[in-house]
Amino acid sequence: MNDQRNAPLYAALENFRKKRIVPFDVPGHKRGRGNPELVQLLGEKCVGLDVNSMKPLDDLCHPSSVIREAEDLAAAAFGAAHSFFMVGGTTSSVQNMIFSVCKEGDKIIMPRNVHKSAINALVMCGAIPVYVNPEVDKRLGISLGMEPKKLLQAVEDNPDAVAVLVNNPTYYGICSDLKSIVKIAHEYGMKVLVDEAHGTHFSFNDDLPVSGMAAGADMSAVSMHKSGGSLTQSSILLLNKSMNADHVRQIINLTQTTSASYLLMASLDISRRNLALNGKNSFAKVMQMASYAREEINDIGDYYAYGRELINGTSVYDFDVTKLAVYTRDLGLAGIEVYDILRDEYDIQIEFGDISNMLAYISIGDRLQDIERLVGALDDIKRLFKRDKAGMLSAEYVNPKVAVPPRKAFYSEKISLPLRAAEGKICTEFVMCYPPGIPILAPGELITKEIIEYILYAKSKGCSMQGTEDFEVERLNVLK
Repeated sequence: MNDQRNAPLYAALENFRKKRIVPFDVPGHKRGRGNPELVQLLGEKCVGLDVNSMKPLDDLCHPSSVIREAEDLAAAAFGAAHSFFMVGGTTSSVQNMIFSVCKEGDKIIMPRNVHKSAINALVMCGAIPVYVNPEVDKRLGISLGMEPKKLLQAVEDNPDAVAVLVNNPTYYGICSDLKSIVKIAHEYGMKVLVDEAHGTHFSFNDDLPVSGMAAGADMSAVSMHKSGGSLTQSSILLLNKSMNADHVRQIINLTQTTSASYLLMASLDISRRNLALNGKNSFAKVMQMASYAREEINDIGDYYAYGRELINGTSVYDFDVTKLAVYTRDLGLAGIEVYDILRDEYDIQIEFGDISNMLAYISIGDRLQDIERLVGALDDIKRLFKRDKAGMLSAEYVNPKVAVPPRKAFYSEKISLPLRAAEGKICTEFVMCYPPGIPILAPGELITKEIIEYILYAKSKGCSMQGTEDFEVERLNVLK
């Protein structure tokens, strides 16, 4: 059955709640009775539904009833052959895509501006990345999409590669020519994996860029908790009919918890129903709000809220107009500085700021008055904080030089050096600003003077740096 009005897992939880079953199982808080502060924080109903797997509620590791029904409804809603509910975030979904098609020594073609979860997966499984380095917009400093002609060259040079991974879209809203990428990869017998962490909504409105499943990709990882409205840490892994779903389930069960949160899974079930029934209209409103915000922000001057005018048919094939990405460097302010001012002075929390840009995430939960407040705050910031932009760095992304496979570098003997002393060495760990979580350096990459200057500059501007063993990011681990 494909009645998108149903939410079978949520309904089973509601039935369970009404039965007042005496718990002699985990979790040990026993519906909150053992932890009153937790009840006070989350509410009696929420804590009462934090339960363990049992026959009436199915089991995520081997679903055969209500979870399976909920996953089938999600697959239908997204136009997929099968879906898996994931409770480890889209990090888990991305990694399980890679684990499902790659083993140690296999090559996988991908852009270097992937989320850290993808390169983490290579460290764990031993696959070898073949990077298709994206073009960089010289003004905005952001990396663009994967170009089909560059992918074709990569697959011709590496016909033994097993898969291609592509972002759809990037954090900044840039989309690649996904249908052409799928066609090229499939002609060479390679699977196509789509990191759709920021593209959940693509499946629910025809005025948005094409989704991974609609483009014919083999697997797609969607962050329901980002634009889909579910609870943080909940995600869905989508499969096309080209994949063996039972094998993928085995792969997922290597790493996914055996104590899956029913709160997270129920939020996926409810949110899928909401998107299937109301997504078209909801995302039409989101697009209208984001477009209005772009116009108002650009009218202020010195900001540049970019959109579909970036489309060039190659490195920017399409643009996700729900993304409110704003270039700030003409004010003499880094994006992270605007981010900090908005939070500290105006009580406005945006998604992230980096060296040249900031991103405000517009979704189904926003209101027009919230947009007005953001626009007013940005107008104020220009008036009060604008300064000379001389001496500012521009690039958000520095193309790395890969010297050693990630897994080999990560597990090799290493020494710790001060940042500047590490120039010319091979890095054995990650360095990144988070968000967006795109590594500045990954294991196996050459540490150049340009990258060191970028790290120091990002730190000075207040970017949240992470990934290194040294908590202060003053030293780097390098190959011994």
